[in-house]
Amino acid sequence: MSTKILFGFHAVTVRLKTAPQSITEIHLDTSRRDGRMRQFAERAVEAGAKMVDSDDARLTALAGSSRHQGVVARVAPLPQIHSLDDLLDAVSGPPLLLVLDGVTDPHNLGACLRVADGVGAHAVIAPKDHAVGLNATVAKVASGAAETVPYLMVTNLARTLNELKERDIRVVGLSDDAPLTLYQAGLSGPLAMVLGAEGTGLRQLTRKTCDELVQIPMRGAIESLNVSVASGICLYEALRQREHG
Repeated sequence: MSTKILFGFHAVTVRLKTAPQSITEIHLDTSRRDGRMRQFAERAVEAGAKMVDSDDARLTALAGSSRHQGVVARVAPLPQIHSLDDLLDAVSGPPLLLVLDGVTDPHNLGACLRVADGVGAHAVIAPKDHAVGLNATVAKVASGAAETVPYLMVTNLARTLNELKERDIRVVGLSDDAPLTLYQAGLSGPLAMVLGAEGTGLRQLTRKTCDELVQIPMRGAIESLNVSVASGICLYEALRQREHG
């Protein structure tokens, strides 16, 4: 069976909570004796995970990063939802989706997944040819959200957006030159919020496919926000409208 690597306290703790049986082994830094590590080790033992004592060099080699926090897990991949139709058929209530067009930085994707989990979004969607895939860095930055939020990579983003529209899901894109602000748009119904990478924004075909374009009002000298920050503003405004009408 193929395995993947998760590292960092948050990412591995979420896997311990959601699917402990999928963990092959957890490598721990033997030099760490602090309370956080002791608490984590106790949780791992309670979950029945196999523990392996390792040093920093081995952990860094396994994780492919020095930012492992002394915790690296080898895990079996969880079953993934491959069909957007299957996902949407299982949603109760109005769907809330985050669509990322051209986001290729793993740190940005990880932060976007974390935001999506925070608002209870049903999925994050991205094109296969203009996006970063899920990797250990994404999982680390996502702090466990890569395990809880479906990340669907589609062949043709414009076609997928049109399929969402056929399901009566409103497709709203974020653009600096949009005539309306985010706060003037109705976001309480079925919604797919579409954001591009900082600097380049949405591709032209993606813009044309959106039902509506909105902007985040900028009052200072900076012209744009990081995509994960913008995602947080947009999705939490949608959540606010859903909960308060």
